[in-house]
Amino acid sequence: MTSYAVGRLRNVEMGPDIVTYLETIDATLAPFQGRFIIHGGEKEELEGAFPGDLIVIAFPDRQAASAWYASPAYQAILPKRTRNSQGDVFLIDGVDEDHHAADILSG
Repeated sequence: MTSYAVGRLRNVEMGPDIVTYLETIDATLAPFQGRFIIHGGEKEELEGAFPGDLIVIAFPDRQAASAWYASPAYQAILPKRTRNSQGDVFLIDGVDEDHHAADILSG
């Protein structure tokens, strides 16, 4: 099942570290078949407020997502982001194509 790395980043200080991070992250994703499906972009806020940017990276499964995050290549560049932004990052699994909202009720 597809798994996603989701980040909500705020107060990003664009500077040399963030530029390097952006220039090198794609190479860390490739061995794990990770790909950006959302990377910032203009939002249309319909309810509430959502400061910052949303980033979503898709992986074939949770094992690949976890392996990417723990990989030496990603861990080497991670401080470049964390020193220059605030945010929340987590991994979460997707749902099957035939999923319906009420499916969560049967847990």
